[in-house]
Amino acid sequence: MLILGIESATARVGCAIGSLEGVLASAHSSRGRRHAEALAPQIKFIAEQAGVSLRELDAVAVDVGPGLYTGLRVGVTTALSIATTLRVPMIGVTSLDLLAFPAALTDRKIVAVVDARRAEVFHASYQPGPGGVQRISEPAVARPGDLVAAIEADGEPVLVVGDGAAAHVEVFRGAHVEVADESFAHPSAGSLVALASARAQREEFVPPDEIEPLYLRRPDAEAKWEAKAGT
Repeated sequence: MLILGIESATARVGCAIGSLEGVLASAHSSRGRRHAEALAPQIKFIAEQAGVSLRELDAVAVDVGPGLYTGLRVGVTTALSIATTLRVPMIGVTSLDLLAFPAALTDRKIVAVVDARRAEVFHASYQPGPGGVQRISEPAVARPGDLVAAIEADGEPVLVVGDGAAAHVEVFRGAHVEVADESFAHPSAGSLVALASARAQREEFVPPDEIEPLYLRRPDAEAKWEAKAGT
């Protein structure tokens, strides 16, 4: 089953084409918030590199967040458009699942953290095990200090992954916390294809009209507008 994966929830945007056998081609770029400009050329590039036509796709996978509102909207909208045009099903995967997936070989509990701006982070916890990782808490939003306090109170050694940890590294480093290096800072489109391919084997598809972005909170622009209106 050939799957296109689109990932745009953080400052980096990427896409990949592949199947359960592996990734055929992938591309990522970090250009601030210019996701809309980067994504379409990336998709064309990886299709050419993989030697496939988008008409050959069997499904489209997309990072549904949580993450930065504008980037997330670009990725989900693009994925919906392609899936609807091709009349293929979709698979939604959270950005936090994608962050935790490459860290599965650790012997520690994993906390995936995405920078949410406004001095907050999106987060979820995972337990590594045979065949990958298992999410053990639902995605949530918190201040970094509050999340670290909860980790320290639990007392269990933790590996923290994601750009939220990098943005607040001075807060996260502690006795029970190891902050992963930069290679674990962003969700990977290759990981998206891998996780989506496994779900496709179990026929865990979603019709395009049922894909919902996981925002967890209102967009920054809306919050600023309301704050200004109240002054």
